[in-house]
Amino acid sequence: MSERDEHEPMAADDSITESAAEPEAEPEPGREPDAQAEPEPDSPPEPQPDSQPAPKRRKRLRKTKITALVLVALLLVVTGSGAWYIHHTVDASFPQVSGTLTVPGLDGQVEVDRNAQGVPQIYAASSHDLFFTQGYVQAQDRFWQMDVYRHITAGRLSEMFGSSQLSTDEFIRTMGWYSIAQQEYSQLSPSTQASLLAYSAGVNAYLKDHTGAKASVEYAILGLQTSYTPYAWTPVDSIAWLKALAWDLRDNLQDEIDRSLSTQKLTTAQVDQLFPDYPSSHPDIVNQGAVADGAFDQNATPTASTASTVLPAGAVGAMSQLSTLIKDLPQTLSPEVQGVGSNSWVVSGSLTTTGQPLLANDPHLGPELPSIWYQMGLHCTTVDAACPYDVAGFTMPGTPGVVIGHTDTVAWGFTNGTEDVTDLVLEKVTGDTYLYDGRQVPLTEHKETIKVAGGDPVTITVRQTNQGPLVSDADTDLASVGKDAPVAPVSASASASASASASGDDAAPARGSAGYAVALRWTALTPTKTMDALFEVDQATDWNSFRAAAKDFAVPSQNMIYADTSGNIGYQTPGQIPIRKAGDGTWPVPGWTDAYEWTGYIPFDELPHELNPKAGFIVTANNPIISSSGYPYLLSKDFDYGYRANEITQRLTQATSNGGKIDADGMRAIEADTTNEFAETLVPYLESAPTASSTAADKALLANWNFTTPANSAAAAYFYEVYYYLLKDAFMSKLPSSVDVDGGDRWFTVVSDLLPDASSDWWSDPSAPSVHGRDALLGLAMDQAAQYLSQKYGSDASKWQWGDLHTLTPTNQTLGTGGPGIVKSFLNGDAIPVAGGSAVVDANGFDIAEGFDVNEVPSMRMVVDLSDLDHSTWVNLTGASGHVKDPNYLDQLPLWQNQKTLPWPFTRAAVLAATKNKLVLEP
Repeated sequence: MSERDEHEPMAADDSITESAAEPEAEPEPGREPDAQAEPEPDSPPEPQPDSQPAPKRRKRLRKTKITALVLVALLLVVTGSGAWYIHHTVDASFPQVSGTLTVPGLDGQVEVDRNAQGVPQIYAASSHDLFFTQGYVQAQDRFWQMDVYRHITAGRLSEMFGSSQLSTDEFIRTMGWYSIAQQEYSQLSPSTQASLLAYSAGVNAYLKDHTGAKASVEYAILGLQTSYTPYAWTPVDSIAWLKALAWDLRDNLQDEIDRSLSTQKLTTAQVDQLFPDYPSSHPDIVNQGAVADGAFDQNATPTASTASTVLPAGAVGAMSQLSTLIKDLPQTLSPEVQGVGSNSWVVSGSLTTTGQPLLANDPHLGPELPSIWYQMGLHCTTVDAACPYDVAGFTMPGTPGVVIGHTDTVAWGFTNGTEDVTDLVLEKVTGDTYLYDGRQVPLTEHKETIKVAGGDPVTITVRQTNQGPLVSDADTDLASVGKDAPVAPVSASASASASASASGDDAAPARGSAGYAVALRWTALTPTKTMDALFEVDQATDWNSFRAAAKDFAVPSQNMIYADTSGNIGYQTPGQIPIRKAGDGTWPVPGWTDAYEWTGYIPFDELPHELNPKAGFIVTANNPIISSSGYPYLLSKDFDYGYRANEITQRLTQATSNGGKIDADGMRAIEADTTNEFAETLVPYLESAPTASSTAADKALLANWNFTTPANSAAAAYFYEVYYYLLKDAFMSKLPSSVDVDGGDRWFTVVSDLLPDASSDWWSDPSAPSVHGRDALLGLAMDQAAQYLSQKYGSDASKWQWGDLHTLTPTNQTLGTGGPGIVKSFLNGDAIPVAGGSAVVDANGFDIAEGFDVNEVPSMRMVVDLSDLDHSTWVNLTGASGHVKDPNYLDQLPLWQNQKTLPWPFTRAAVLAATKNKLVLEP
């Protein structure tokens, strides 16, 4: 069994362990193992058939032990009279969705209309009652999820799940998300503060009468181990989740680590080959305009860029422990594939059948059950200055307002901008001081006390430099993070602006006994007004008010697309994007000099934006925002490589060329696109490579393949298996075990760039000394793939199916990720075959080193029709409810799986026509 086929052994009583994308795998019969699963601690290592170590698997939320009492109790529950007990316990948490409820704290009557999918539309006479009810209703359906979210962001998981969560809590406390959220609250506008307070009051009104199993069945299970009781919700709990979202979308931090780790075995030239330039054939988002007179002008002529591209003069280190810690974070914070992405595009009415814009969006995130999204409508019964909301879309449980959706005049979508907003900074620490510009500066220190369920509180010391918190302090295993960092003298261009180092010249300072510490410089670690922006965009009425809202959207930096009922389409880059004195953010930098400081942020007016571009459509898919040759600021060196953006652009161009028009069905068809552009590049080389005669029938699958990847495709199954062996033979065996070869968009470009060179040193396999050259290695990969698939799925290649390899298992991210099998089977859904793959538009991604289990998904899909908002459609990954066995727990999953969407009623008449349950809340 290969390293991607078997997961780390888990104890039978674990409750929180691997991600939703990593269910326990059964041994695959007939497959020659590539590497065994990691042994349990204190057990002797098992023999490794391969000569090179397997890539280190991406661990997720650390394990929380559930005592044997839980297993015994649950077994009793499902036998005899226990069947009544479990039925009663599950039903106890189902919310009241019809009739009348008296809820103290409201000012007036509020109506909540739910359709057959349980999606609520709220109608209230005041902003206070609107957001109060949003908090109440979200808590009805999703409070367990909300409670876990806030414990993550506050570094308080240990008080729910015990000491196994200490490492995660220590890391989050070191970064200080909650304290930053507290500072942000005091800086928000009075109206935002009032709405946050109203939302919190609504959540707490629900909690007043719903504790334990009445709140969610997970509390009943957890109660068999601990005495945890939820505490009151606060506005800061809502704000802090924005930090988790920003961490999930921070983008290139792992690339920065992997570059450094790769230098343990590779030259810098070889590392550069693994981080190639963006393909020139792929599009940027903004294809016109430049900065002129202190503002971005979409009609200006680009001039030569002055963006800094100076690399640090070394500053690379063995950061494997830091990498491991980051990968050990909860799935909600650290997706298994590097560079999670999203698709969004908007088309002008001049190119649509309705004459009005169409807008599509499908954010790509790690799969969760329940989904990270919660569909909802927020409607003031009279829209005026006192109650300005008439908005519907996708909300996040625990956060008031609508994150992605539309008002009665404006629609918008988000994708990750992939701007580089983080730096790892090497620090020379001596005692309680650190070196900066030739002098020893005192570290800033404070204590954090972490409560631990079933144990004593743990107190840690958080240390910080002027660059940020010392993340290398966050775990005892990280004491030597920077120990072996070979740091060259500061470059001439950088040292010109730097003060003398401790030795009086430009040499790096000597290491201490533990080497260098590592600080994290990140835009999210300073207070921002992003929460203001969320409320402002929900009130937007036109392009100008939309851009005004975007100005406050600081972290995470996103691509924002726009359309309105007046026929306009637009794009805006928001966010705090740093301006670096030197360096391009691709390598860790020295912290003992000011040469690599951030000097500020790109002014908002100079960030790329456009209104009604000449092309008639705008596509964002995490690809570069604007060509660096004509833009004076560095946005990032680590954008997505543009395969999805290119496919969407080509589809839109084809649909609208020669007078053609696109409709909403055409937009949805693009969301379902499974074309693998890279396959079109690789397959001709595969067809020319020599293979064993026994592989001929399998190889023939590629002859007439159209490069699409539906779940029933035999050719896709064979292609991806070949691709796995190609990456394993050419790259995995040559890289440090801590560097992940995930097989995503970057690896598409790496292989594409190397294919023309038939004699590249990469085309060899240390475990097969007789294999030399591109064609021989490709032939070997095809033979290996054919042998494996024949053993696993039978010798008839025509019966292989991509969906047999490529599955999604909806998994509860806490108690459903491990522990007794009965708990997992109770909380989780069944594995389903899915289409698509990494770096295709239908982006059901995977980490190929671990297998093809899906760990990144289009977390929702929507198409907004600005000609008639009631003709818009949407679908969530799972369902509205977070309560297991509720009819709306997983009801949207089959639609999502089969690329179907639901009607999205918006006007009052349409909502009433779709209403199945009406609930009236009274003060």
